[in-house]
Amino acid sequence: MKYYVIKRDGRKVSFDLSKISNAIARSAKNLNLSADIEGISTKVENRIRDTYKYEINVEQIQDLIEDTLMDLKLIDIKNSYSNYRKERTRIRDLKSELMDTVHNIGVETDRDNANVGNNFSSKLLRIASETNKWHNLSKMPKRLAKLHELGDLYYHDLDSYNLATNCLHIDTGKIFETGFNTGYGTIRKPKRIESAAELSCILLQASQNDMFGGQSHVNFDNDMAPYVSSTREEIENEYDILKSTLSEEAFSTFVHNKLIDRVRQAMQGIVYNLNTMHSRAGSQVPFSSLNIGIPHSNDAALVCQIFLEEYEKGLGKNEQPIFPNIIFRVKLGVNRSKDDPYHYLFKLACKVASLRMNPTFMNIDADFNLQYYNKGILPATMGCRTYICSNINGPEGPNRRGNNSPATLNLPRIAIESRGDLDRFWELLDEKLNLLKEALLHRYEILKKLKVKDMPFVIGEGLMLGSEGLGPNDSIDPVLKNGSWSVGFIGLAETLIVLKGAHHGESAESRELGYQIVQCIRDFTDKTISDTQMNWSCYATPAEGLSGRFVLQDRVKYGEIPGVTDKDYYTNSFHIPVNYTISIPDKVQIEAPFHKMCNAGHISYIEVDGYPTGETIENIITYAYENSNISYLGINFHLRYCKNCGTYVNDHVKACPECSSRNIQGISRVTGYLSLDERFGSGKVAERRDRLSHDESHINTYLSV
Repeated sequence: MKYYVIKRDGRKVSFDLSKISNAIARSAKNLNLSADIEGISTKVENRIRDTYKYEINVEQIQDLIEDTLMDLKLIDIKNSYSNYRKERTRIRDLKSELMDTVHNIGVETDRDNANVGNNFSSKLLRIASETNKWHNLSKMPKRLAKLHELGDLYYHDLDSYNLATNCLHIDTGKIFETGFNTGYGTIRKPKRIESAAELSCILLQASQNDMFGGQSHVNFDNDMAPYVSSTREEIENEYDILKSTLSEEAFSTFVHNKLIDRVRQAMQGIVYNLNTMHSRAGSQVPFSSLNIGIPHSNDAALVCQIFLEEYEKGLGKNEQPIFPNIIFRVKLGVNRSKDDPYHYLFKLACKVASLRMNPTFMNIDADFNLQYYNKGILPATMGCRTYICSNINGPEGPNRRGNNSPATLNLPRIAIESRGDLDRFWELLDEKLNLLKEALLHRYEILKKLKVKDMPFVIGEGLMLGSEGLGPNDSIDPVLKNGSWSVGFIGLAETLIVLKGAHHGESAESRELGYQIVQCIRDFTDKTISDTQMNWSCYATPAEGLSGRFVLQDRVKYGEIPGVTDKDYYTNSFHIPVNYTISIPDKVQIEAPFHKMCNAGHISYIEVDGYPTGETIENIITYAYENSNISYLGINFHLRYCKNCGTYVNDHVKACPECSSRNIQGISRVTGYLSLDERFGSGKVAERRDRLSHDESHINTYLSV
């Protein structure tokens, strides 16, 4: 009589004894054991036919295999088979989860990335992304995969694990000088400001298609300055005939006005392009950042000024430009003081930030920035916080470099598992740091197998340090050696609550422990540099989707812990909890020391009520940079405008006071970049809801004195 097996998908197939024999043989082989495979298989078959009349399902067969091996006292083979069976179940569960994820994306894309929309290309990219995440988890060592799956560590951009590096500071001026090829022909050096502005956007778009993180123009205003000069010369030549009819002063004024118009048009084009020019399969606009504010010439200052003015105007209906993220670098002797030559640019930057939440501000006088500035290196950063200056394998500074890839520690879990025992906490932290190091080294081994032709623009066209002299089939290893491997962390506040009963905003004792914990991570990365002869750095992780991922896993595992797992997010990196009432000076002083420790990237936020004035922002930045070693600051508020007429509206206003439209758009800052409210992930939605404004009165008192 024919016997049937019912597969997991419901299909009915003929019984095949060889499949049982192969499974037992594989289990024995894994242990280098010899066994009577044929005899064992026959015993299993007999039990099957004795127990089940006409058919049996797969799980029942596997149970009988284990029972038979146990009865024959072949315990090692039975355990090997059981482990194999569990692993296959795990993989099937992953596949099932993947299929559910693909189905859900078909309904609506997730919110792990607030820059991804909900159209066809966005959904297609997300489906490919989730598929490659599963592939990479299944291929890496199981213990490393489980650290990610179970929530001990987080491997950022797992979908790109085997495909690309993270982010890049573009040396725009150098690339313009040499020209570049996006795949269909060489783009020569631009001759006028309009061309330079357009190509600056193309550089960002083309780079984004090769990488998974953000890109920045590392010195935008200075890199654009030569094309202001050449455009001025072009105008002078074009209107040379007027020289004979106008005075020298009148002709100079005429040329200057024409130049202003053209620079203004070019800068407006950048703002519009970076909010409409899509990359990565058309799914998102480039994660772009522009570093400005330290002009080396009046032409560079003109670019800086007009760019800020055009960004201030917004888009067609006064909509908020989401990109680029603007970093205005502040330096005493350049722009910070009233007597500085470019102080007017600082005041303009503060005014624009009061309307647009951009620029953010970077303190070049922070000692760790100043040491590079004094060597002729101008530090830069990005909205994603990427900061890179030191380099064991080549020239220092940010130019043509970035963080290769970050991975993040679940700090609160380490504290919970230590049960408040500090000695145990330090042991577990060291253990997890070494596992994270192992995970990043595994990623390095995968990435260095990539060839230049796998990243044809950013490496093939020489945008990345270390690409010099490489051919299409060469390994990208020299580029990886000039980038940095970033060890990130999340939830310092919750960690301190577990260990000390209070976070670093509440307790001086907790604060000191917080500094020790982050310094421990920094010391670990410094030591790893000498151990591996590669660049490693400490990263204040800009957790987006991750902010809600770890806490949900920990709540399931450890229950609801007051102040720790009783909300839907962990606090970002080293930040004071967003729902804690604290003055601006206190927040600045407490968070400032972390900036120096986190040499892969950092930012602090000051939350203000309503719409601040430019003077308020100037006062906050001036206080912070005069009284602390803090570096990168963003001023946050909830920006809302009518999508119909562009009128700004306050929180809780449901209809536009000008046109009565209810089509109101909210904008908030998430992980360094601005985002539409509806694109926030669930963790960030909860965090934004909890944000409290910081008391400004102490700032005003300080400045009045």
